[in-house]
Amino acid sequence: MSLSRRGRILAAVAAALLLTAGIAEARVGRGGSFGSRGTRTYSTPAPTNTAPGAAPIQRSTTPQAAPGAAAQAPRAGQPGAAAAAQQRPGFFGGGFGGALMGGLLGAGLFGLLSGAGLFGGFSGFGSFLGLLLQIGLIILLVRLAMNWFRRRQEATAGGTGNIHARSAAGGPGQGPGQGLGRGLGLAGAGSQGRAAPASRPVEIVGADYAAFERLLQETQDAYSREDLAALRRLTTPEVTSYLMEELTANASNGVINRVSDVNFLQGDLAEAWSEGDSDYATVAMKFSLRDVTFDRATNAIVDGDPTTPVTTTEIWTFRRMRGGDWLVSAIQQA
Repeated sequence: MSLSRRGRILAAVAAALLLTAGIAEARVGRGGSFGSRGTRTYSTPAPTNTAPGAAPIQRSTTPQAAPGAAAQAPRAGQPGAAAAAQQRPGFFGGGFGGALMGGLLGAGLFGLLSGAGLFGGFSGFGSFLGLLLQIGLIILLVRLAMNWFRRRQEATAGGTGNIHARSAAGGPGQGPGQGLGRGLGLAGAGSQGRAAPASRPVEIVGADYAAFERLLQETQDAYSREDLAALRRLTTPEVTSYLMEELTANASNGVINRVSDVNFLQGDLAEAWSEGDSDYATVAMKFSLRDVTFDRATNAIVDGDPTTPVTTTEIWTFRRMRGGDWLVSAIQQA
């Protein structure tokens, strides 16, 4: 009986630990780092005073490109290798000049191997071949000179283009926003300049900062009330699906997570850019809240302290279609 009772106690403790582990992922953002940041999904957001670092995205519907796949040239045996080989000019180049010089060289080597001298195989046409040889040499020299000048022009043009690209990408960032009087602003001048070539910087103004704070509070409230309709209105479909998974897990575990008194403390804009018809803004936010988990049946406290608020820092990315409202697109742990 003693061993049996001890076994039941151990089983109950193990079940409680498992339940606590599931509850630890209850509040919005505790379920790891998830969502999409467009072409920057798998890149690290720019560091800020509020959040010097961010955990990488763990769950996302954005495909991750294989490293270096686009930069490899076709190898032998791969599709396109034969065509690439055919497009490469020979030692003497292509066209009539290449054919002429190749023929002359072949004829000379044949005569040399047969013991008749370099051009001995054409004794009756020595003077004619001499003329052709001079013409061929002239064509070869002109061709080599033209190729040399063309390579220099291409190198000069390519270097100038790279300088323009770096200048455009590394320009100064947007100025700090209003901050709502509590420190929400831009951190790190030039952080917006880390855009991919297809992206453009976006100016974030006071109304945008107000929208970010409102989304933080309303998303936490909708999650606490398990209001799926509100979550669909506040977050992208991808983020909504992840939050629905967490709410389903809470229901399966027989608990409910209630979040209240969400207070924004400070924040910094890490990056803001545009790609295609969408604008993105990644913001590091520090906030406090009361985070308590209750038993659904008895309303007993399972986790958390209703009298003591907790403080946390997370990196939220917001997305809007051109002319539309901001939505929560990704959440990363600091």
